[in-house]
Amino acid sequence: MPNTGGKTGRKNSELTTDVTIWNRQTKLGEVLDSSTAFNLPDGSTRSPDVAWVSRVRWDALTEREQEQFPPICPDFVIELLSATDSLKVAKKKIEAVWMGNGCRLAWLIDPKTEQTHIFRMNGEIQILGFAKLLSGEDVLVGFELVI
Repeated sequence: MPNTGGKTGRKNSELTTDVTIWNRQTKLGEVLDSSTAFNLPDGSTRSPDVAWVSRVRWDALTEREQEQFPPICPDFVIELLSATDSLKVAKKKIEAVWMGNGCRLAWLIDPKTEQTHIFRMNGEIQILGFAKLLSGEDVLVGFELVI
C-alpha cells in the first residue's frame, strides 16, 4: 500500500489510539497498527489501518508467529479511506479480504461522505453518519466511538 498523506495519517493514529485505550482497560486482545501485515487463510498478506485480535486467538499463536506476519485474520479491522481511495474498491476489499477470511466486524470510514460502513459476519452492512455512535458490538465489548 502507498504511504498516506498527513490528514489520513493523523486520523489513522487517532483511531489506533482510541482502540488501544479501550484495549488497555479491558485487556481483551491485541491492537495492531497499519504497519502490521497478516498472512490470511486465503494465502494473501494484507494490512488494515487498525486491527484487533482477541486475547484467546492471539495467545494461541506461537511466539514466532506473533513476531512475524501473524497467520490469522483479525477479529476487527478499521479501514480509513484516503483522498485517492475508491469507495467501491474499498468495499470489495472489506468483503473479500477481511470478511471473506473470517473477520467478525469491520468499519470502513469515508471522510468524503462522512459515513462509516459497518460490515458484520452475517453479511449485513450498515451505514452510519459521522455524528452517530459506533459500537464494538459483541466483538469489542464496551467499545464506543463517534467519528
